[in-house]
Amino acid sequence: MKELVIISGKGGTGKTSLVAAFAALSQDMVLCDADVDAADLHLIMDPTVKESHGFTGGHKAIIDQGKCTQCGLCRELCRWEAISKDFVVDSIECEGCGVCYYFCPEKAIDFPEKTCGEWFVSETRFGPMVHARLGIAEENSGKLVTLVRQEAKKLADEKGMDLIVTDGPPGVGCPVIASIGGSSAVLVVAEPTVSGQHDMERVVQLASHFRVPALLCVNKFDLNLRATEGMEDLAEAKGVKLMGRIPFDPVFTKAMVQGKSVIEFDRDSASAKAVESVWARVREFLSR
Repeated sequence: MKELVIISGKGGTGKTSLVAAFAALSQDMVLCDADVDAADLHLIMDPTVKESHGFTGGHKAIIDQGKCTQCGLCRELCRWEAISKDFVVDSIECEGCGVCYYFCPEKAIDFPEKTCGEWFVSETRFGPMVHARLGIAEENSGKLVTLVRQEAKKLADEKGMDLIVTDGPPGVGCPVIASIGGSSAVLVVAEPTVSGQHDMERVVQLASHFRVPALLCVNKFDLNLRATEGMEDLAEAKGVKLMGRIPFDPVFTKAMVQGKSVIEFDRDSASAKAVESVWARVREFLSR
């Protein structure tokens, strides 16, 4: 079983559009949306949810007003200032450190595990999909990413599919680390700008640290040909294989508005043909 994770150093580079296009080109994969903080693959895939599960992670303090003597020790110890003068815990400010729970002399504070999100197993017009939604201002996104990837692998095994394509989160933080570890390859989607090159270098370095092969796709390459060539030269120097270029094309936005992939919307467009070429090279690399 192979897993391709599509990432970039920032949001808005076209990762989700590329995942949707790949799904339209090859309907023998399990889709996985690991961008749990701001999931959006479902907007194009229009999934039918088959299973829904709560995701628990971390704890939140709750004060039992019947037991509390308002001695004030919890407020003094709370470094997040999450406990009000009325001795009510602000669930958003509380970081779940547990200090108040352990030191309350009256044992008036409970510290239950909290439900902070949901994950789903769905069916799309292109096949099965595993995705999730983290609650507003909630943490543990790395843990949820790991869970979503594990469930995608189980689903692929159950259905006898040998490929998982994962829409990864942006950046290089904890969610990205959780999304690429143990994957077969990462496809870095980058734009030809100074910041785009910097972002590409960061994610390539991250992939190298985890010994995951990195591939490069330059999106909107024709906006700055000199920058595109510079990125490709840098990628080659770092051992990153170039999968292709995709031109700037408003058809991507038009397709998204219609809830479709660019392949479904206009397969004869220059961008759709470029995506097909990129996908052919990626499949060839994964088949080795």
